[in-house]
Amino acid sequence: MPVYDYLCDACGPFTAMRPMAEYETPQTCPECSVAAPRSLSVPYFANMTTERRHAFATNERSAHAPQSSGEYKSKHGANCSCCTGKGSRLTARAKDGSKSFPTSRPWMISH
Repeated sequence: MPVYDYLCDACGPFTAMRPMAEYETPQTCPECSVAAPRSLSVPYFANMTTERRHAFATNERSAHAPQSSGEYKSKHGANCSCCTGKGSRLTARAKDGSKSFPTSRPWMISH
């Protein structure tokens, strides 16, 4: 359940967990029991890791303007395994689809 910020005129700001279906309805203040409207808050990005901020930026871009296949492939080198469909030379696949790594780390269990 998401956490929303509310602003009570008498007591000040407070947070409450509410179902997403009830995001517009006012929440009763825990101190004075008066209905308080939801206040808009900005996400706090300063404490986020660089990887997480990069993921948010990528998701935001892809929501409005997804990459074309040409743009996606231009970011990868020639003959990369994710674009050509070729498997890694370190991965061997059996007929049933299971993977094994015959040349590296034979003790690892594949999944």
